[in-house]
Amino acid sequence: MVMNRPTIFIYTNQPDRAVLKEICAGIEEEGIFFEIFEQSPGELNHLAWQAAQDSMLGSGVGVCGMDAAFSMRGLKEKRCVEIYFNPGREQCRRLGGNSARAIKRQPLR
Repeated sequence: MVMNRPTIFIYTNQPDRAVLKEICAGIEEEGIFFEIFEQSPGELNHLAWQAAQDSMLGSGVGVCGMDAAFSMRGLKEKRCVEIYFNPGREQCRRLGGNSARAIKRQPLR
C-alpha cells in the first residue's frame, strides 16, 4: 500500500551535498517530512516555486549547486520567501526550518 504523506518538496539541480544536508536537517528539526527530486537545469527561483506548487503542503525549496531558495504556493514565480547564494551552515538550517515553520503557521526565524 502506497501512502502519500504531506511533505515539503525539495527540487534540486546538481546540489552541493553540504547545503542540501543542512536544509534537510532544518526541516527535520521542525518535525516535517520532505522529499528530494532531481530536476533538469533551471532557475533557482523557478525550482523553489515549482516545488511549492507541487507539494501538498504548499512549501517548496530549490537548490542549484551552492544556492538555495524557499517559496510558498500563492507567491509569484519570481518571488521567494528566502533566497541565499553560497549560504553558510546556519543559513541553510534556517531556510529549511522556515520552510517547515511557514506551514505550521509559526514565526520564521
